[in-house]
Amino acid sequence: MPGEISAEDLNALLEGNSPFALIDVREAGEYNSSHIPGASLIPRRELEFRLAASVPYPGVPVVLCDDDGRRAALAAATLEELGYTQVSVLARGINGWVSRDYPTEWGVNVPSKDFGEKVEVVHHVPEIDAAELRRRMERGDKLVILDTRTPEEYRRFCIPGGRSVPGGELALRITDITAELDPDTTVIVNCAGRTRSIIGTRVLQRMGRANVFGLKNGTSGWTLAGYELESGADRVDLPEPSPEGLAAAEAYADRLAAEDGVRYLDVAALEALRERSRQETVYLIDLRTAAEYAAGHIPGFRWFPGGQAVQRSDEVAVVKNCPIVFACDGKARATITASWYRQLGFEEVYAVAGGVTAWAASGRELESGPDNAPPLGLEQAREQVKLVSPQELQADLQAGRTAAAIFVDTSADFARSHLPGARWAPRGWLEVHIAGLVPDRDAPVAVTCLDGRNSVLAGAALRKLGYSNVAALDGGMAAWRAAGLPEETGLSGVMHPPNDLVPSGPDRSYADAINYLRWETALGEKYAAG
Repeated sequence: MPGEISAEDLNALLEGNSPFALIDVREAGEYNSSHIPGASLIPRRELEFRLAASVPYPGVPVVLCDDDGRRAALAAATLEELGYTQVSVLARGINGWVSRDYPTEWGVNVPSKDFGEKVEVVHHVPEIDAAELRRRMERGDKLVILDTRTPEEYRRFCIPGGRSVPGGELALRITDITAELDPDTTVIVNCAGRTRSIIGTRVLQRMGRANVFGLKNGTSGWTLAGYELESGADRVDLPEPSPEGLAAAEAYADRLAAEDGVRYLDVAALEALRERSRQETVYLIDLRTAAEYAAGHIPGFRWFPGGQAVQRSDEVAVVKNCPIVFACDGKARATITASWYRQLGFEEVYAVAGGVTAWAASGRELESGPDNAPPLGLEQAREQVKLVSPQELQADLQAGRTAAAIFVDTSADFARSHLPGARWAPRGWLEVHIAGLVPDRDAPVAVTCLDGRNSVLAGAALRKLGYSNVAALDGGMAAWRAAGLPEETGLSGVMHPPNDLVPSGPDRSYADAINYLRWETALGEKYAAG
């Protein structure tokens, strides 16, 4: 049985140097409003999907928290079923934490965002605002705009004419990108807000490049200034670096390693550390592009591209005070990201000398394929829940043989598409709310979600509660839509305004965007005062 941990004992853990994880299992919107500093967000509905990568060694102490302890207790039972052996729940949750006058903070990925603002203030990272960039564009100035977000984010919306160069690729690609341009071309680095553009601009600044600016407030600043974004852009090609480009990146990496204290592991040392990971937490992170990773990676390494690893450090290293190993094809990208982690304050950070290339050259095998391991416990849950096809479920609904259809993914997913008449019961709250939606435990219940996985896990949870007639829609709403069956959109049937998500990009209101950017900028004020 999971135990309880007091706020005082959790505070001592946070101030110590032993490995442990503090996981907030609420939804992103709740976490964004207020959370314990040092807590990593993994909503309860994502635990089975993310735990194997986030907490790879099941013997490490894990503390779970929510607002009052109810959902954390449910999550703790899940972790113990999955083999985690040192699980505890924060007594009285964040409510109890606050009652002891311990601090909270708001926002997501706060350690990285705070660090980005520190970098800008301390190193005077140059920036340009949207109005000035627009004037230069209209004037026909020589510009290249480099978008450091993921290709998926970039395709959704970007600064008009911008080119996708994810942040972890900048140092490796900038020599070849600028070789195609006139020497007096201005380089603009942007993201959606601030952090990734600051970090990317600092990379180029530290490489000694002139005429480089970060776009102040990124695409958010652009839209707040009244300008239109481009949608559907596909300027994402990243050709193989030239010898000159690779040499420049590796020279920069060598300097960072010396200045920032990055340590290297050769193949034999990596093997020894991989052996340690059987009895302790060791993070093994491959920073290359998704295509490179899928083509061949060192066994045991998970994929987390470099720019995102810096942006989301609290998601990479959920377990505190443990080794982190970065790998790429050689040393440039791994060393640069390891350098950022050293600056972030991580102690035991390594880059694999020679990376995947050295591993393969030693005669060791690579794994291939994408990083898409199935959720923990999914196969066991499938054995407990009846799967129904879209056509079978449609027939049951029309004939009145299904008493209730429940959708268990996010409110945004529910609003985009759900079964006619379905009710939204997010999986994190399912056990708490289901009795109000389906009081009769013998009534036929159909559980649905986006792709059919969370609904199976939710169905198994309902069976444990004593619901005897539970079915999950095989393939989820994706299969339902592919079958051409009728669907509803919007938040009809949702009793209270959802608070599970944090709006981002163009989904934010003007006021929300302003408040977010003010909060982010304010994080740097303490560094300016210093």
